[in-house]
Amino acid sequence: MTFDLKITGAMVYDGLGNPGRRADVGVRDGRIAAIGEDLGEAAETVEADGLSLMPGIVDVHTHYDAQVTWDPRMTPSPALGVTTAVIGNCGFGIAPCPSGLRETMMKNLSVVEGMDLQALLSGTRWSFETFPEYLDFLESVSPWLNVAVFAGHSAIRTAVMGDQASTRETPDAGQMQAMCEAIGDAMRAGAIGFASSFSPNHFGYQGAPMPSTIASEQELRTLVAAMAESGRGVFMMATGPRITPETLGEMAAETGRPMFMSTVLTMYNEAQPEVSADLYARCAAENARGREVYIQTSCQPLSFNFTLRDPYLLLSHDAFDRIAGLDDEGLRRVYADPDFRQRFRENLVQPARGILFFGDWRKIERADGASVAGLAEAAGIDPLDHFFDIALADGLDTPFVAKLFQNDDAGVAPLLRHPSGLITLSDAGAHLVYFCDAGFGPHLLAHWVRETGTLTLPEAIRRLTSEPASRFRIPDRGRIETGAWADLLLFDPQRIDRGALRKVDDLPGGGTRMIREADGLHGVWVNGRLVHDGRRYAALDRGPGHVLRRFDA
Repeated sequence: MTFDLKITGAMVYDGLGNPGRRADVGVRDGRIAAIGEDLGEAAETVEADGLSLMPGIVDVHTHYDAQVTWDPRMTPSPALGVTTAVIGNCGFGIAPCPSGLRETMMKNLSVVEGMDLQALLSGTRWSFETFPEYLDFLESVSPWLNVAVFAGHSAIRTAVMGDQASTRETPDAGQMQAMCEAIGDAMRAGAIGFASSFSPNHFGYQGAPMPSTIASEQELRTLVAAMAESGRGVFMMATGPRITPETLGEMAAETGRPMFMSTVLTMYNEAQPEVSADLYARCAAENARGREVYIQTSCQPLSFNFTLRDPYLLLSHDAFDRIAGLDDEGLRRVYADPDFRQRFRENLVQPARGILFFGDWRKIERADGASVAGLAEAAGIDPLDHFFDIALADGLDTPFVAKLFQNDDAGVAPLLRHPSGLITLSDAGAHLVYFCDAGFGPHLLAHWVRETGTLTLPEAIRRLTSEPASRFRIPDRGRIETGAWADLLLFDPQRIDRGALRKVDDLPGGGTRMIREADGLHGVWVNGRLVHDGRRYAALDRGPGHVLRRFDA
């Protein structure tokens, strides 16, 4: 039997949680054709020499919607072991989008996902208006990864309601019908499901709320039901405090579709450690009733890099309502105002639900690692005042890092082992100026397997591959078995890690971003084609990825 590719002498982990076994893997026509010994001849043979071979990582929470139009490689994810990516999360896609609303869509996306606005405006290739046209366009650009796309609430609301999308809570009957029809069109074209956000931290351009965040629960339920009419699809939501596990359980029972929630409330926070544990327990109770409700969880510390020119993690405190649309001079006036600072103090004493920062100034650091609390104590100044004074003295350019969630291993470990959790939340493609969490897979294998022993290697691989593929109803991915697509990752388990952050200036318009490239990675194949060899990207005329349009019910 002749193969297109044969990988020999590898310790093969099937992605299903079974122990590794020494074997060869043969690939033909993009699929795994045989697993065993003495498989026969191949056009190309890779000697693994005892390295470990696993399915490629399935990253179900990314934001490559715009980037993929100018960067079909979807960097840096292939260099970090990812072979399948789901885009359009939280409902922040770019289709449907009538031509007259493109700038509005890009401006909102630049703020809510921390993207370079000039890169979005100058780099995004617009050859589509409808969602089906967007999927066709993705096929024409030949992505290097397999790509699945959510139909997005905010994108659809913007396309249907225009300027009213972020100001009008209740659409009229015609607009509601048009949104349902847009979801139907997307599902028929091959959307993986529907995504939305009620997060109080999701703001668009000049502080305007992202369109979905002002929608009613009734609107949300109607649109999820429209998705379910197709007989398939998953629902993903940045819930914030408005939508509970019980609400998602009701929607799962009504529609028969799996529900996935993402919110910082489910992340371990030393200030309120009981909150995340309670939400996991409530999701487990829903699952025990036969209702699929899962939490998207991060295996990496969640840090927020920001300046007071764009203090996005503080905008959910109502004191910051005053800064919407202000230029630098206006910002400086507000930040120096004692009344503003007093209102912020009051916000911290009585925090609203769903906020990110609770007032622990030990968790806010300058880029040099010095905490605001420590700096204020040394200066004999109240830390809140010192925080604003530091930024004002530096022309609002002071970079701060807020280390708020998932920063304590003892608190995070039970969440990663919880059966109601789904390890993901890379946010790949977003927040590029500040961080790069696209390497969550190598980090799980390095920190939570090799360094802490929290998960075994077979279990960690299952959590990165077959589990997200199965829960998201993606067939024939995330597993090494005969007939499955040959999405493969060859690595050294003693060296694998997410690599160091590196700044590059390769965005359209000359913008900068942070990227990583994994250590201990020796090869990544998508549908049997090498896309990264552990040192560099392959020289390919066209990407081997598939635009995924067919999913299990």
